[in-house]
Amino acid sequence: MSKAKFFDVLRKAFKYILPPAISVGLCYVLFTGVNFSEMMDKINDPGNNLWWIALALLLSGFSNIIRALRWRIQLLALNINAPLKAVVNSIFGTYAVNLVLPRLGEIWRTGYIAQRQEAPFSVVFGSMIAERMADTVTVLLLTVATFFLAGNEIVAFMQEYPQFYNLVISIISSPWLWIGIAGFIAILWLIFTRCPNNIIVVKVKGLVAGLWQGFAAVATMKGKVKWVILTFALWGCYFVQLYVAFFAFAETAQVIGAHGIIAALVCFVLSSIAMGIPSNGGIGPWQIAVMFGLSMYGVSQVPALAFANLVLGTQTILIILLGLYAFVAITLERRSRQ
Repeated sequence: MSKAKFFDVLRKAFKYILPPAISVGLCYVLFTGVNFSEMMDKINDPGNNLWWIALALLLSGFSNIIRALRWRIQLLALNINAPLKAVVNSIFGTYAVNLVLPRLGEIWRTGYIAQRQEAPFSVVFGSMIAERMADTVTVLLLTVATFFLAGNEIVAFMQEYPQFYNLVISIISSPWLWIGIAGFIAILWLIFTRCPNNIIVVKVKGLVAGLWQGFAAVATMKGKVKWVILTFALWGCYFVQLYVAFFAFAETAQVIGAHGIIAALVCFVLSSIAMGIPSNGGIGPWQIAVMFGLSMYGVSQVPALAFANLVLGTQTILIILLGLYAFVAITLERRSRQ
């Protein structure tokens, strides 16, 4: 096997095999030793108030529209005047595609809008990356804020598991971690400065130029204030949809009663970080993160797992339904335009 073919096979393995493998592996860990009958009894408990789950789903659908409104501001700044309906459908479709293959949804929506509006793919892709980077910065800020607000509870919980606590501290304080990061940056700098005419370097520079155009549009575009407001609204909506879901189960409602909104914020931040793990629709990492957060506040395994599976399961069903709607709407629109 040639070197090029080997790397192509390796790339495809990481792209198509790793995410489902992570989901399956984490789900195996998640459900090992779990009494499914007890979990289903908890989900079907007549004392549950599932109207809170319905409200969370309503907020979830609304958050997709907010994301579309925010992205459309960036597109308009690049002179890409896509109709709001098309942008909303692209967001609906993104999450549905991500259920099949993580991150492919972002590529799909970029391609759809670029093809529909006859715009350069790299420019549209840059605007999408800028939008996702805004989300990353938001999660980082929320993580820092949550650590300050709930730092004592987090440290106390970690110290109950000294091996894990010591491992985290040793990794963060290890000089090899920072030497490795610095070395990686130095190698990239050498490649790009010493081999400027290399075909791969040229392609990467071209892609970066298009990405930068998308990034730069955020700083110079009209409607910056509205864009920032929509960013706060989007993440506020994400948080509130998890917060209201806490009231569906007695155990999680008691957590809010005893510890207030901070407990929901801890679970929200942990689950948001978990969504960065390449898995199909967050299946596996998301439940584990929420269960970990709930365990910090004394919720046992069965109700925590039942809560996490119910919330993610209903969200997944909604994503599938909205995705099907989007794909049908896009198909009908294309036929009408032919």
